[in-house]
Amino acid sequence: MKKFFCVVLSFTLSFVCCSCGEGFNTSKKERFSTSFIDLFDTASTVVAYDDSQKAFNNHFENFHQRLEEYYRLYDIYNSYDGVVNLYTLNNQAKDGPVKVDGRIIDLLEYCKYVYDLSEGRTNICFGAVLSIWHDSRQHGIDNPQEAKLPDMKALKAAAEHTDIDSLVIDREQGTVYFSDPALKLDVGAVAKGYAVREVCKWAKANLWSSAAVSIGGNVCTFGYKNDDGKTPWNIGIENPDLSADDYLENVKITDLSVVTSGDYQRYYTVGGKKYCHIINTETLMPSEYMVSVSVICADGALGDALSTTLFNMPIEQGKKMVENMQGIEAVWVDKEYNKTYSSGFEKYIEG
Repeated sequence: MKKFFCVVLSFTLSFVCCSCGEGFNTSKKERFSTSFIDLFDTASTVVAYDDSQKAFNNHFENFHQRLEEYYRLYDIYNSYDGVVNLYTLNNQAKDGPVKVDGRIIDLLEYCKYVYDLSEGRTNICFGAVLSIWHDSRQHGIDNPQEAKLPDMKALKAAAEHTDIDSLVIDREQGTVYFSDPALKLDVGAVAKGYAVREVCKWAKANLWSSAAVSIGGNVCTFGYKNDDGKTPWNIGIENPDLSADDYLENVKITDLSVVTSGDYQRYYTVGGKKYCHIINTETLMPSEYMVSVSVICADGALGDALSTTLFNMPIEQGKKMVENMQGIEAVWVDKEYNKTYSSGFEKYIEG
């Protein structure tokens, strides 16, 4: 998946620090947390307020089960017994319409919206290109002495099969079809944020009144820290300068999401140069405009998609895009680790 472990550690530590030195908590609910690494190929943490450890454990089991359903449906690398997922589509949709779960239809239609919003910079039909980069990156990581870039001719040939109009969705029939047999889906830029948004929405209605969830750096918050109806959650955003001993920023938020994209976790090195995993759809090469961008917004699925979109744009162009959108804020970090804020981002920074 696209996103990497970008704020999970700082997210967890932030909560630990926030609990220090506080007075008596009059809330009837207690704070509980747990971490896991078995979904979306990433480290994840859930912090929530509940009546007891037993209640939290039961609620978390339900949360995890529901998130796992999305994970399996949106997996492009593995098949599962009794599940028609995106891996199934990549192997069968070229032969004819494939009946799928409604949650796949929902995701793919949302991804078409994201494609239009991003002017093609975030394109889930870019799988043929991304798979070439994935294989080269993995080989380079496993065999550093043999690391090399993909052949540009192969990339350009694959790019001929990335037309989003070749993704044919029939909501009434509940089917998906690839009119281009060479089309491949890669939903890494959107799927995790979309799944987190949907599961957190469900959890807010059915499990907890206050929680903060980080699934590999896709952070979703609802309710309040201490479940007190007034104290925002403190979320630490990891500094892309890994030599630094502090967070990039600490932000105070509630009922909002924070999503980060960057070049400092998933990459490989060729000839002494680092190549990240986020590929520019115009150049077919890894993006080089910045080292990270973090987005705050109410819609975690949109935040996930926008963080990729903004990473594939020059900072000033991305800032202009954000300023023209309501309820979206961002912070960019350039190659010299200088920060650029959208006009409303700093109101969230912890004082």
